[in-house]
Amino acid sequence: MIPVIETERLTLRAPAARDLDAYTAYYTGPRTAFVGGAVDTAKAFNQFGSMIGHWHLRGFGRFVFCDKTDDTPMGHAGPMQIDLSVPPELTWTIWDARYERQGYATEAARATRQFLFDATDHRSAIARVMPDNTGSRAIAEKLGGRLDTTAEAPAWLPGSVTYMFHKDEVAA
Repeated sequence: MIPVIETERLTLRAPAARDLDAYTAYYTGPRTAFVGGAVDTAKAFNQFGSMIGHWHLRGFGRFVFCDKTDDTPMGHAGPMQIDLSVPPELTWTIWDARYERQGYATEAARATRQFLFDATDHRSAIARVMPDNTGSRAIAEKLGGRLDTTAEAPAWLPGSVTYMFHKDEVAA
């Protein structure tokens, strides 16, 4: 069962079929430079399905975060772990530019980082960010991430930098 998390302004819930259009619009559009670039609708569909399936494979995953007042999907945030030899990766993405620079991604990312550390046995996590993505780098730092200058970028996000989070070192 995927929990529901409430913050001051947001509801974080399971990804649902009603979110697919907003997700697809983002991932097939021009705003995806920092997450590997735009994809076609078939790839967006597969990625969305993977986001849902991750919960079943790992017992945790990414949430869709919505405006608490009307359930409008704004983006997704949460941990993913493709490779079990690497700590879970904290992720956050705003799907629609109208919601940027208002603190929503930080609020969602903080809640999902806390969820990961409270609801699982994981004591560390990472965040991979493109160096010129100043907004996401600022979020990683606000969440207590420390830049790991020794981490190698994965093949699917070349050039990215890695922030490390340790359960005992981050504030709630």
